[in-house]
Amino acid sequence: MSATLKKPAAPGRQSFDLQRFLAASTASVNEALDRFLPSAGTRPATIHKAMRYSLFAGGKRMRPALCLAASAACGGDESQAMPLACAVECVHTYSLVHDDLPAMDDDDYRRGKLTSHKVFGEGIAVLAGDALLTQAFEIAAQCQGWPRYSHQTIILELARAAGSLQLIAGQVADLESEGKKISARQLEYIHERKTSALLCCAVRLGGMSANCSPAQLKALTEFGHDVGLAFQVIDDILDVTQTSERLGKTAGKDTKDRKATYPAIVGLERSRRIAEELTDRAFAALSAFRGKAAALGGLAELLLRRDR
Repeated sequence: MSATLKKPAAPGRQSFDLQRFLAASTASVNEALDRFLPSAGTRPATIHKAMRYSLFAGGKRMRPALCLAASAACGGDESQAMPLACAVECVHTYSLVHDDLPAMDDDDYRRGKLTSHKVFGEGIAVLAGDALLTQAFEIAAQCQGWPRYSHQTIILELARAAGSLQLIAGQVADLESEGKKISARQLEYIHERKTSALLCCAVRLGGMSANCSPAQLKALTEFGHDVGLAFQVIDDILDVTQTSERLGKTAGKDTKDRKATYPAIVGLERSRRIAEELTDRAFAALSAFRGKAAALGGLAELLLRRDR
């Protein structure tokens, strides 16, 4: 039986059970993804096994959870938001598969498991990423559209977040910055696109699936941007302060590969202050929902109050 999400209680985070929400949302998203994707045995089986290997590698499903939580904050229904939540997760997973390739970040582990190219080879990993990106649009196309947000608007939202001006732009700028001295503003450009854009897209799509008001969409956009940027700043911090075992990926790799990070450019303490400022702004944006964004607030706490 499918796990069912309950709308967060109005009083706020104190009366909201985040772990229960996250467990329910993860179960619902996993079930939906399993339904949306071809089975592992569908011909050609290798590509479908590779797609599923990365998609079901034990991720926390934070972007789908944020999408569903944004829908709940705007009075929406889980079933309406679910295709969009799954589409965002497919885009996210595709980006990780490609990021891990030897031609990019060259990582051997992701979420504590061998990366796709280490298991299936580089060629299949490239194709698995391609297939997941394509699958995202097939899934998103199954949404119905809403009075304020047409079917076309929804597809454009996802395409722009994943395209050459946002997610891809961030990856390109990241690659081109390796081994070079760049400014904090240039690094912000990278993080806004490589990380924040898709996370922001997730909460915007969740709001759209609830036919949210323009004011609500504005608040979700501000929240998503600040959470996404803060998350990446914190990720930079953790890369130099935590072990590989705790991170579930290779710790210290950014420093070893001479990649631009906030601690490398502005120092560890300044990085922590930037993360705190962004965190405060993200929570301030939730005031627009008048106590109905307990799930969004709880998820932000989980993402942004990590040990740093």
